[in-house]
Amino acid sequence: MKFQDWEMLATLYETENITQAAERLFLSQPTLTSRLKNMENYYGVQLMNRKQRGITFTPEGEQLAQHALRMLYEQRKIEEKLHNMKNQVAGTLRVGVSNFFALNKMPKLLRLFKQNYPDVEFQVVTGWSSDMHRLISNHDVHISFIKGDYAWNEQKDLLYEEEICIASPWEFQMEDLPALPRIDYYTDEKMRSLVEHWWYNNYKQQPNINIQVNQVETCKEMVVNGLGYAILANLVVRPHPELFIKPLYLPDGKPITRKTWMYYHEDTLELNIVKAFVQFIQTIDVKAL
Repeated sequence: MKFQDWEMLATLYETENITQAAERLFLSQPTLTSRLKNMENYYGVQLMNRKQRGITFTPEGEQLAQHALRMLYEQRKIEEKLHNMKNQVAGTLRVGVSNFFALNKMPKLLRLFKQNYPDVEFQVVTGWSSDMHRLISNHDVHISFIKGDYAWNEQKDLLYEEEICIASPWEFQMEDLPALPRIDYYTDEKMRSLVEHWWYNNYKQQPNINIQVNQVETCKEMVVNGLGYAILANLVVRPHPELFIKPLYLPDGKPITRKTWMYYHEDTLELNIVKAFVQFIQTIDVKAL
């Protein structure tokens, strides 16, 4: 089978949708369907079933899709090894980045790194920290930038620690929070659990959430425009000195903080491109960017 066939099968497995897979592979839908039919004829099995919205893989298709993922992984490994043998910092660096870090830190870091290593290209995936942890655990990326603490037995560097705080457009007393309008936003489970644990340790009432948004940046803009207070990381509101900020504290009086880490595998440091990037990040004051 050709490399393109493995790529096609892996993309179908990821999207579970022929239209989306065709778009991602820059193929027409009839071409993709034809190639899929040829693969089924080659192996003499049905690989997937069509449903109203998308596809599902048959047991045989599931086995072949897993094989395709392994083949693509091995292909990436040999390409990276050959690049590395040239003793140059070149090739494609695959990075997973949590949402806030992707918006506020990553563009500057990539620009600075590329100034030193112009032959490097980047493949960046963004999302919740839990997703970035899964990507680095599965070796789908070389490096992940993650907020919060996740199970990890490999290498990780602490980039910075930030306080979790109340940000409000008006002065307030902590005991008045349950009666005040709050802006909430979708976040990863660890952050939500941290905030809820603090809230129910301090209040018996439910929070008065009157606006729910998808992103922390949207939440911040709602606060800046006087629509309510929010509980979020301090770096999000640092550019807005007009807001009233109060940190959250644990029962022992220590501030509640959240750490941002760089996760990577020890063996990937054998790749020049990964080693150079890790060393570069270790020399930067990421929090100050």
